[in-house]
This record gives sequence, structure tokens and C-alpha cells, in this order.
Amino acid sequence: MVSLRQFADRVGLDFERLVHASARGDRLIAARHRSFIAAHVVGGLIALMVLPVYLAVYGQPKLAEALAFSWFVSPIAIAMFLSWTGRYETAHLISVANLSGLLTFAAAISGGLSSFLVPWMIVIPFEAALSLSRRIVLAGIGLACLALLVLFGLDHLDMLPAPRLPVGDWGAMMVIGAVSATVYVGGLAISVHRVHGESERAIRRGEERYRLLAENATDMITRHSANGAVSFASRAAERLIAAPVEALYGDGLLERIHPVDRPAFLTAISRAAHRGTATSVEFRLRDEARPRDPEAALASGGGTAWLEMRCRPLCPDEAEPDGGRRQVVAVSRDITERKAHEEALLRMRNEAEAANRAKSRFLAAMSHDLRTPLNAVIGFADILCERDIGDLPAEQRREYPRIIRQSGERLLGLVNDIVDVSRLETGSFEINPQPLDVADLVESCRQAMAADAERTGLELRAELPEAMPEIVADEAACRRILLNLVANAIKFSEPDGSVTLSAQFNRTSVTLSVADTGIGIAPDELPRLAAPFAQADASLTRAHDGAGLGLSMAQGLARLHGGSMKIESEPGAGTRVSVTLPLALGAAKNKPPARKIVPLKKPA
Repeated sequence: MVSLRQFADRVGLDFERLVHASARGDRLIAARHRSFIAAHVVGGLIALMVLPVYLAVYGQPKLAEALAFSWFVSPIAIAMFLSWTGRYETAHLISVANLSGLLTFAAAISGGLSSFLVPWMIVIPFEAALSLSRRIVLAGIGLACLALLVLFGLDHLDMLPAPRLPVGDWGAMMVIGAVSATVYVGGLAISVHRVHGESERAIRRGEERYRLLAENATDMITRHSANGAVSFASRAAERLIAAPVEALYGDGLLERIHPVDRPAFLTAISRAAHRGTATSVEFRLRDEARPRDPEAALASGGGTAWLEMRCRPLCPDEAEPDGGRRQVVAVSRDITERKAHEEALLRMRNEAEAANRAKSRFLAAMSHDLRTPLNAVIGFADILCERDIGDLPAEQRREYPRIIRQSGERLLGLVNDIVDVSRLETGSFEINPQPLDVADLVESCRQAMAADAERTGLELRAELPEAMPEIVADEAACRRILLNLVANAIKFSEPDGSVTLSAQFNRTSVTLSVADTGIGIAPDELPRLAAPFAQADASLTRAHDGAGLGLSMAQGLARLHGGSMKIESEPGAGTRVSVTLPLALGAAKNKPPARKIVPLKKPA
């Protein structure tokens, strides 16, 4: 059997070119237009081909018969209307109305209700069904019923013209009419099947295209209800979350989000569903939700994965019923590396700001701590230069050089502290670990600082357990730690207060503590006190001497031994600084020797 396309090829018709430009972009719509145009053009051509046969059998037609034949050719004009305008539903409505009028007129001149064309009335609703429009189908049913009523009315009023068919041909003509109507309806069914097949192929191609994108995209695509429940997830979820896709359905994804970020996640979904606006949110997955390799875990801060989700509401024709609420489609991507870079940039910025503040603190500290002894050295040296030393009383001749020496020693001590802090920060500070008696160390430091405490009006005491173990450490470094801590405690304590040295131990470490009853430190100042040149308050820089290196050096020496330092304080209630050292130096003792830096020595 020859198809419409084969017939068109034989007569030289190209229906593809007759499809309107607005319909060519969609293969399914183009197929519907092409099928409509082909059926109507071929139907008109067949009517033209039947005309010579009719003329040979019945001779010259009357005016009504000629009009009927012209009407049979009119589908070609309707096909051209669709080709020129692209208005598919309008063309179908015109076609159904035209077919109804044509069949009614042709049946009226060929016997009315007895006409062989009456079976063709069933064709009208089928013709309308090709439009896929309920409105046009209802119009086709109404027009078919109206045509039958018109024929009945004309027959009842005896207004029908006498048919020209010979007597005895009525049965054959009825068979021809029924068969032709059946064939035509069959052709319509084939057209419907073809359009339906094209629609299914278009749907499959679309599904394959979307599946290809969804399954191969590195971003995770999910579909959510308004309460955040997942109804679809792409295969990328298995890579991002290390869980089967099915495990994310319902509340599976929500349960894997960090509890702190769940409100933001649900808010973004709800805002997209109810307000109909696109939203975005960043959230973390729980550590166990996606195991990470060590390098990625270090970059992300402990293995937490960061995801960025952009969600938008589905269009009404895309959404499935969900209690009247709109569904949401979301695209999530891994931004852990970006977050790590942001955190690194933030740390670098903070470090740069800290370095800038340290520079300012250094300049402020040095301007005070260098100027004071240098003024003393220069001032007393000028006195000795301008006056004959023999004219000075013996007491001043002894006092002035002593003051110059003390100022020089103070300057030398400050420079040595700066050098030692630099060596600690660069890792070039060397220690000589040996067995050390903690009780002797604490007592010797107490005695060394007793005179300073007494001048300030403070009580300096030591509280030690009855039996203290030995530790393996550098004696000079440990002594320096305690002396710096005690000096700070004395400096910032009021008269009639007290400073207490104490020690505690367990199976692996010893903790040395220095507690005072001084002015205390504000909580927001504690984190930065161990930084070089840090002062607890700007006013303290003016009221007390010191460059702010004591705590920094104590912490650096403690870390060099594999230990740590802890500061506990409250304004007005005093301060406790604790240094914890291991009983055995361990790995620090066996570290390779660093580049040796010779410190400045005090003059003999």
C-alpha cells in the first residue's frame, strides 16, 4: 500500500517545505503540521482524480454537482492556510467545519439520509480528534449531529433534489460509501498512530537527553517537595555524598546535612516553592556522610564537605500534584575546595593583619624600652664628658658608671630576648636536655625573684608536692620560663598581694604554674597574649616596663620541649599561667641539630 509520503514523492510534493517556520523547531509539532498538510493536499488531489471518472459515467455535472466537486478540492486551500499561518487549531476547526458542510451538501444532492455519504458523518469527529483539542472534538461531534438533523429536516420537508444515480445502484453506492468512510477513518487512525509514534519517539529522545545530562553531570540534580523531601536524585549523588541514590529519597538528604545548616537548607527550598523565586544556599554534610581522603580532609577542615545548592520552582506544567504546592528542582555542586581556598585567604589576611599589628606593637614597645635606657646612657655619659670627673663627689663617680652599665645590660637583655624569640619562631633555638629536679628549679627561681617581690610588697611562695619526679629538659630554658612568668606576675600585681609557684605531675607530664592576685586580663585579650610584643592593654604599656616578649618566649620554649602553655585569668581576680612539660623529652630530644646562632653576651 502506498503511503502519503510515497505518494507525495511520486507526484513531486515536498511537505517538509510546506510546514510553517514556527513549527520546524519542534519535531513533534512539525510532524503534526506535516501530517495535516499531507492528508488535506492528497485528499484534494484524489478528488481531482475522481472527477474524470464521474464525468465519464454521468456526463456533464449540474451546478450543484460542480460546486460539490469544487468543495471536495477545498482541503488543499485549508492546507495552504496552515502552511502560511502556522495556526494549527484554527486550521483544524476550519477543516472540520468544511468537511461537515461538504458532506451535508453532497449527501443532500445524492439522496439525503439514503445517500451513500451518510456513513461519512462518522469521519467528522475522527477528523477533529487529530487536533488533540477537546474543544475541536466537541465541535466536530456537534457539527456531525447538526448535519444529520439538517438532512432529516430537508427529507421530512421534501426539499431534497432528486438524485442522479441510476436505479438499482443504491446498495452498491452505500457499500462504496461505507467502505470509503472506513478506509478514510483507517487513514486517520494511521495518521494518529504516526503522530503518536512521533510523540513517543520525541519523548524518548527527550528522556534520553535529560538522562544523559543528569547521569553524566558532575553536579547533583535533585527534585524536592515544598518540605524538602527528595523525589528524584541524579547519579552524581553517589560521588558527592558517597551514598546510593535511593538512600537520598524522602528525608535521606536532609539527615546527611550538618544539623546547623538544616534550617538554611529547608528555608531555601520553602522559599523557592512558595514564593516562586530562585534561591541558593551553602551547607555542609556531616563528617560520616562522605569519607574523604587525608589531603582533602586537611583542606576542608576535618573532612566536612561543603555543597552549594541552587534551586528554582518547577513550572506548573512540570510539577506533579503535591497538595497544591509547587515542586522544586535543585542543582548542587561540591565547593569544598573553594571553601578551603576562602579559609586559606582569610587566614592569610588575618596573619597579614596580625603581622601589621605586631609591627606596630614592636615599634611602640621598642620606642619605649629602647629610649629609656638609652636616655640614661647618653645623659650620664654627657655629664661625665662635660665635667671633670675629679670635681664630682666620690659617690656620684661610682653611681653614674653603674647606672650606665645597668642601662646597657638592660638593652643587651632586650636585644637577646628579641634574638631568642626570632630563633624560636624559625626553629633554630637549640636546647640541651638533661635530668632536672623540678623542686630545686622552682625553689631557685623563687629565691632569684624574692627581692623583686619584696620591693613591690608582694608575698612570693612555692607550693610543691612532697615528692616530685625528675624531668628530662633544658635547665636554662625551664628556668627562663619560670622567671619570665614570675616577673610578669610581680609586674602586674598590686602591693599586699601574692604570687604562688606550684607544680603538679602525672605519669607523663609535669605542670608548672604561676598564679597571682593582680589586675587580671580581659577574656578577649587572652588569645593574643602569647604573640610577640603583645600587651594586655594599651594603658599597661605606659604604666609598666617590658616589651611583651615574656609570654611569647615561655610558650615557645615549652613547645620546643613538646609541651604547652595555658593562661587563665579574670579581670580583678588575678591570673594563672600553667606550663605543661613531658617527663621525657622524646622526639624533641632526638631532633637534628639546627643552624647554630650565637646570642649576644653580657660584657664582663
